[in-house]
Amino acid sequence: MPEYEGPAGAVDDVNAVTRAVLTASRLLVAVSARSLAAVEEGVTLPQFRMLVVLSTRGATKLVALADLLQVAPSTAMRMVDRLIAAGLAHRQVNPDNRRETLLQLTDEGRRTVEDVTGRRHTEIATIVERLAPHQRTALIKALTAFNEAGGEPPAMGDAQLYPLGWSLDSPVMREA
Repeated sequence: MPEYEGPAGAVDDVNAVTRAVLTASRLLVAVSARSLAAVEEGVTLPQFRMLVVLSTRGATKLVALADLLQVAPSTAMRMVDRLIAAGLAHRQVNPDNRRETLLQLTDEGRRTVEDVTGRRHTEIATIVERLAPHQRTALIKALTAFNEAGGEPPAMGDAQLYPLGWSLDSPVMREA
């Protein structure tokens, strides 16, 4: 793999880039943790991921939800029970098959996804604003290349279907 020569003439190898990405990842996890900590219901990251899936898919069967999150149905059921107890999700009878139950977000659950996503957006925007315009351009190019190499589709903006940029086919959701 070719080495990249930075602006100061320093040579960055795969290990240096990996360390930089891991540091950025730690920052993004901290942003995520802070945005979730502000939620009054005390939602965990796995529960939030479930809320995001429900917000993007709508009413979903438990087995399908467990499969999308790659957890056992019993684990998904416990998560759902906690979300229902917190008033963030509810069960309903499947109108197409009355023997099945569908899981869906409540209005409060939808507001929670929007609130957490909004907090993350605001905090990340504050960090990005500290960068010089040429650094922002370089960051866009670098992150776009990184995301493409990882198979992650681009986020679609404020009106996107997937509020965190995740599609159901993205690595984040496949490995959730």
